[in-house]
Parts: sequence; C-alpha cells; structure tokens
Amino acid sequence: MSINATLFLQLIVFLILAWFTMKFVWPPITKALDERAEKIASGLAAADKAKSELSNANKRVEDELAKSRTETATRLADAERRGQAIVEEAKAKATDEGNKIIAAAKAEAEQQTVKARETLREQVAALAVKGAEQILRKEVNAGVHADLLGRLKTEL
Repeated sequence: MSINATLFLQLIVFLILAWFTMKFVWPPITKALDERAEKIASGLAAADKAKSELSNANKRVEDELAKSRTETATRLADAERRGQAIVEEAKAKATDEGNKIIAAAKAEAEQQTVKARETLREQVAALAVKGAEQILRKEVNAGVHADLLGRLKTEL
C-alpha cells in the first residue's frame, strides 16, 4: 500500500468517525449540556427571586419591628400614666383617710373633754353638797363657815 491509499483510507475512517460522532455521540452531549445550562439558568432565576423575596421579607420584618417598638413605647407610656394615676388616687385616698382619722380623733377628744367636764361637775356638785351638809350640821357661826369654805376651796 502506498501512502496515498493509507491516507485515503484514514480519511474515510475519520469521516465515518466524524459522522458517527455527529449522529450518535454529539446529540446526547449537547442535550445534556443544554439541560445543564437550563438548570443553571433556572437556579440563577430562583436565586434572584429568593433574594428579592428575602429583601422583601427583611423590609416587612423591619416594618413589623418598628411597629412593635412604637406600640411598646405607647403601651409603656400608658402604663406609666396609669401608674401615676393610681399613685395620685392612692394619695388622695390616704389624705381622705387621714382627714377622717383626724376628725374622728378630734371628735373623740371633744367627747372625752365633755365627759371629763361632766365628771368634774358631778364631783364639784358632790363636794358642794358635802360642804353644805357639813355647814348645816354645825351651828351657824361666821368663823366656822369661813373655815369650812376655805377647806372647800382647797379641795376644789
């Protein structure tokens, strides 16, 4: 065989191999490459979509956090106002109770003063009766009367 025949035979084998490759090997490879490119493209699209959804979710979370912070601040302010109102109410009640207790103590002191005066009056009346009784038992004498009245004064 000459070099021309070998070259020609190699050319035919190469063309058959190229045709076989183009017909049976290349389509599954291109199909696999196309599917892989499609998967990558869909994955990138899904990643972009997820990224935008994540940013939207972060915005919603920030909005909710801001809303809850303002709500918490208003609730704390309301609680503080309620606490102040309760303290003021308690102070008013304590003042009223104190005034009632003072009024009751004054009334009781007044009653005890009146009672003491009545007791003293009864004792003075008893002493006056006792003095009159002693005067009437003795004979009527100015000196004795003066002496009895002096002792009565000292007893009172």
